[in-house]
Amino acid sequence: MKILLHSFTRALLAAGVLGTSTLKPEQVADDVTVDGLKNVLWHLDKIARDNGGNRAYGLPGFNASMDFVLERAVERFGERMHTFLQPFTHVFQTTNEISLTGPDGENVDVVTLMYNTATPLRKGVTAPLIDTPVDDARGSACFEDQWKGIDATGKIALIKRGTCAISDKLKLAKQHGALAVVLYHQTPGNVSAATLGADNIGKIVPVGVVHLEVGQGWSKRLASGEILQVTLLVDSIAEARPGWNIISETKEGDPNNVVMLGAHLDSVQPGPGVNDDGSGTAALLEIMGSFQKYKGFKNKIRFAWWGAEEVGLIGSLHYTSQLSEAEADKIRFYFNYDMIGSPEPKFAVYADNDAHKVGGAILFDHLESNGVKPVYGKFGSSSDYVGFLKLGIPSSGLFTGAGAPFDICYHEACDDINNIDWRAIEVNAKAAGYAAAQFALSLDGVPPRNKTTANPRHRRQILRNFDEWSSTAKVVEKQHSCGESGSSVV
Repeated sequence: MKILLHSFTRALLAAGVLGTSTLKPEQVADDVTVDGLKNVLWHLDKIARDNGGNRAYGLPGFNASMDFVLERAVERFGERMHTFLQPFTHVFQTTNEISLTGPDGENVDVVTLMYNTATPLRKGVTAPLIDTPVDDARGSACFEDQWKGIDATGKIALIKRGTCAISDKLKLAKQHGALAVVLYHQTPGNVSAATLGADNIGKIVPVGVVHLEVGQGWSKRLASGEILQVTLLVDSIAEARPGWNIISETKEGDPNNVVMLGAHLDSVQPGPGVNDDGSGTAALLEIMGSFQKYKGFKNKIRFAWWGAEEVGLIGSLHYTSQLSEAEADKIRFYFNYDMIGSPEPKFAVYADNDAHKVGGAILFDHLESNGVKPVYGKFGSSSDYVGFLKLGIPSSGLFTGAGAPFDICYHEACDDINNIDWRAIEVNAKAAGYAAAQFALSLDGVPPRNKTTANPRHRRQILRNFDEWSSTAKVVEKQHSCGESGSSVV
């Protein structure tokens, strides 16, 4: 490998490709092309197809995605980039199988939840169904007083979803002797998935989620005096598995003045994650490919591909939790690129304050100059900017929307190579490259990080947060809307 790498590098140098021209933001933007982005996303989509349909943390598709990025960063661009892996350990969970047999022996459509509890295998749990009162105002089965007079011992509880955390319902069901729960959706139509959080492992009963109409139908039959028996099977596992961040930075540039660009490399388990977040991954690789052609960097550019974002921002939180005060000071700005090619895009630029807009305005103006109408959106709590914001590091980034109407394939199997707006990813990636190059040349106007935000007490809290999340896999679900995001209640 070393012989091939050195030969490849010598060939590039002989051809005058590596670092022979002075860096200019316009050139970097021009270097980013749709063809280059398509090439990266085609490979990521194929990796998913070859590995069970996903690139999720803890599964072969994620490891193959890492190999793909490392081939670019180390073998192709290694002469100009310094690359390393940062390991971490996290709880991996998956449901191998879930099934529900109804009272008439029929197979019922059922959805699992992340960090679901396994039922006794091989046959699962078979027991009489018992109803619980519906309370749409407070939430059904959310509070102890709502279980008064209900003997769920040895039974499967029928509960309506909504209002309070699902885990609260499942904890109370277990405390009242239920063997499992059939949770019926609170609205008609498709059943949405959610996460229970690994901090609830051992505290909750197995659960299967069904359509509203199924739950209401069974509730009416129970109210009429029928005895209904159902069988729920949940085959799930939860175990610690290794994960990694890929960090790659320009060898040229002041190590005391670092600009970071980040995107997460993992997908969710149900799909290949081409938009979420193959789009950000592709942008970073194409920008890196441009940067290795130039010289004249005043400031260092650091690229990061985060692991285990989809299960709780684990990789990026690990990275920021490990930074010393001095190392945090050196990171002058962070750009986050998570979902920048949504099929029906809204062009959101993250910025909460003037410090954020020092970088955000570069993105905003570049998009506007290329015929796009961007808007500023506030940061939420569900992408990899969180750890940097908590350290007071000025940050920005781009986001084109998740869920309807922006991306109806969000977290679904259809988030594949056909789930990209190529104009959106092109103009966003060009803007990202332009902003990175401008900051590589000058950080004029960029304030130091806000240390009143990242005081020692707060830094200890960040570290405690990561330790808690890495040991129990506490999950922050992405629920983006118009450039904003928040945590889902589960």
